[in-house]
Amino acid sequence: MGKVSARYTEEFKKSVVSLYSNGKTQSQLCEEYGISSSALSRWIKMYSEVKVDDGSVMTAKQIKELQKKNALLEEENIILKKALAIFTPHSDNG
Repeated sequence: MGKVSARYTEEFKKSVVSLYSNGKTQSQLCEEYGISSSALSRWIKMYSEVKVDDGSVMTAKQIKELQKKNALLEEENIILKKALAIFTPHSDNG
């Protein structure tokens, strides 16, 4: 069947990262919850919170999603500009 991997909910991952942020060590968490250290460090990277200039808080995962969305919008913008150039007549004849 292939590799068996435990599926953890996003809520569980966030809770574990929250415990880590509040002082639990990675080794304590791995031992208590049976999580591999590589999975835990991945979750910490994804869900650790970053303070933004306006005082709000975002996770690395949210920032990555925004970057992806931004790249997509920029791509669409370029396509629309090209389409506009193609379909806009360049003559001033009225």
